[in-house]
Amino acid sequence: MDMLATLTADKPVVIFSKSTCCISHSVKALICSFGANPTVIEVDKMANGQQIERALIQLGCRPTVPAVFIGQQLIGGADEVISLNVQNKLAQLLLRARAIFIWSS
Repeated sequence: MDMLATLTADKPVVIFSKSTCCISHSVKALICSFGANPTVIEVDKMANGQQIERALIQLGCRPTVPAVFIGQQLIGGADEVISLNVQNKLAQLLLRARAIFIWSS
């Protein structure tokens, strides 16, 4: 878990992803559509990717990717991010995390 804390520290938005996952790509596109510039960690391209995935599983991420952290807090996967967007809550989270600075709905 300390590894995840280190990877997400001081970053407004972190997305753990796999380079071949179309759902991860969709979540990245959604967050970028707000003007945010997320840090994307492609676990399938990292030497310690399996270790990262195990840490995500310990946090309750199933499947392990995409896993979205906003303001160093685990938001969840695609279902949670899309649900927050539908409820008009995603922009507010991004604003609070200083991932974006202005938004009008």
